[in-house]
Amino acid sequence: MTTPRTEDLADARTQSPPGESVAAAGARTGRFSGLGQGLQQLLAFGTLIALVIIFFIASPNFLTISNLSSILLSTAVIGILAVGTTFVIITGGIDLSLGTAMTLCSVVTGLLLANAGLPLPVGVLGGIAMGALIGFINGFNVAILGLPPFIATLSMMLVAQGLALVLSGVRPIYFNDVPGFSKIALGEIIPKVPNAVLILFLLAIVAGIILRKTILGRMTYAIGSNEEATRLSGINTRRWIVAIYTLAGVATGIAGVVLAARLNSAQPQLGVGYELQAIAAVIIGGTSLLGGRGSILGTIIGALIMSVLINGLRILAIQTEWQTVVVGFVVLIAVFADNLRKRRAEGGAHK
Repeated sequence: MTTPRTEDLADARTQSPPGESVAAAGARTGRFSGLGQGLQQLLAFGTLIALVIIFFIASPNFLTISNLSSILLSTAVIGILAVGTTFVIITGGIDLSLGTAMTLCSVVTGLLLANAGLPLPVGVLGGIAMGALIGFINGFNVAILGLPPFIATLSMMLVAQGLALVLSGVRPIYFNDVPGFSKIALGEIIPKVPNAVLILFLLAIVAGIILRKTILGRMTYAIGSNEEATRLSGINTRRWIVAIYTLAGVATGIAGVVLAARLNSAQPQLGVGYELQAIAAVIIGGTSLLGGRGSILGTIIGALIMSVLINGLRILAIQTEWQTVVVGFVVLIAVFADNLRKRRAEGGAHK
């Protein structure tokens, strides 16, 4: 005798593609939270404008062409990392390996291009492939082995940091003999717009389309909203989580290549701290650490806020230690605001 639950599942499978009902539910959840998310993005944009005005008043050098270019270049690396980890955080996960994984991708690119002398496309693809591999391992550890995302990615952070030092011999790898490599970040296909910035915005557009218009994006929201319900609906959530972490790893690899091209070198001791800036950018942009909510537009605004804040503090000659303190407070405020929104939403739902 067939139970009503089995019949319902059978009907769902015959009438719609696998996962469509849960994906649609995730999309509806996204629409219901759209107003609040729009307000959060508006608030973040207002904060960005306020910071620009404050730093311009404090130092007229802030709005010079050279300094704005520096801000955009800094935003490129943080933004690319943040775009990738937006997917992970929407699922309710976290990725602490971003910074050192990016460094490892830079080192691998350097080994392939500067040391092995391989063609430029091969070296670039090698660096991106390393990022994808790191993301896949993170996803495997979280989804298949059942490790908490914090522990899985913290372990990967240490592994990537160690491998970057071992493979490089604790020495920078320079790309002086690799023609055209620095143009990946510093060249200008569009006049006055560094290629690194162009890569960021192109990646953001593609990621936005994936998040809003594809089954992967709908599954990202569905898993973040209620992973257990998604799994009980017949969805292989493990497979989707691995795919999401792998996608984030691809973004990390791109960031590693862009950073190496910007510096024209792979610095094996660089990278620690980038993960905090990227995660902060995602949270400031309105993506919830609790999962189920977020957008690429908000992440880009958050990345700009982080870059403007750090650049402005440097312009004002604030010590690096105090810069870290300020960034820490910004993250704390963003997380508090996220929890406050969550409590208000739950309170409204119970009325």
